[in-house]
Amino acid sequence: MIIDIDVVSDFVCPWCFLGKTRLDHALQTFAQTHPGIETRVNWLPFFLNPDTPVAGEPYRAFLEAKFGGVREADAVLARVVEAAAPDELVFAFDRIQLRPNTMNAHRLAYRAQSLGFRQDQVRQLVASLFEAHFQKGLDIGNAAVLADIAVSCGDRRDAVLEYLSGLGGVAAVRRMAAQVQKQGIGGVPFFIINRSLGVSGAQSPAVLGSALLQAIEADTNASAGRPR
Repeated sequence: MIIDIDVVSDFVCPWCFLGKTRLDHALQTFAQTHPGIETRVNWLPFFLNPDTPVAGEPYRAFLEAKFGGVREADAVLARVVEAAAPDELVFAFDRIQLRPNTMNAHRLAYRAQSLGFRQDQVRQLVASLFEAHFQKGLDIGNAAVLADIAVSCGDRRDAVLEYLSGLGGVAAVRRMAAQVQKQGIGGVPFFIINRSLGVSGAQSPAVLGSALLQAIEADTNASAGRPR
């Protein structure tokens, strides 16, 4: 049996980084308790702020404008840090100077998946994109930065730079993001399990693990109802 997990997220969404971390924990536990079941994770694009300039915009100014001031922005970041602490996920918001446009980051993830990269390679790439933004303060809208990340995950710099210099993947990413919104998904992270079961938000590993068990039960019931 295979369980497919589509994760809708944006690389500048801190709750998405936390959601990814919690999904990793849930999958680790699930692999131990259900070694005969394969899980496959696919990453789908979402744009929290589709109007972000191509060159990005100042991070603090964006936060303060969005949340209504310095104190309000600080309070939002503090809630994220507090929520992530039990999962040992550390954010370095003070290092972030730029809120990037994430089209190129989504294109890079799309490229890896469309070329059939192994699950562990895609997982490493996605983790590296989140880490680059939230822990290193790097501009993940910049092609050179993205090429460095891709190389660290086993890709070829020349191939990545050539891809990002053109329009490869742009239409596909936009189409997927539009399809996600047509499905009524307006917030991220959002997890879609076996194309049918949806889980909204950065839920705990226990909640995500329960959803995986529901997927097994649903598949078992569907199999029992099929004519032999």
